[in-house]
Amino acid sequence: MNIRPLHDRVIVKCVEEETTTAGGIIIPDTASKEKPQQGVIIAVGKGKVTADGKVLPLSVKEGDKVLFGKYAGSDIKIEGQNYLMMREDDILGVIE
Repeated sequence: MNIRPLHDRVIVKCVEEETTTAGGIIIPDTASKEKPQQGVIIAVGKGKVTADGKVLPLSVKEGDKVLFGKYAGSDIKIEGQNYLMMREDDILGVIE
């Protein structure tokens, strides 16, 4: 991918929800699926610029699996793939 987000933005590739439950029940495609709220960070910006011009590095890095809000970020399409671009503030947590 040839894109680098600016400042405190990150690009996230959404992780699709499982189609089988833990008990082995298969969820059909016709069931109402919501927008995924988990993803893997593909690219990160340099950091947040403060009022005095200093750059604060981001606390997330490429490859981190993260949780974010249901309506967080902007949908973008790069080379036929769908991604989300969001600010670091939209990320709720890192899954370890």
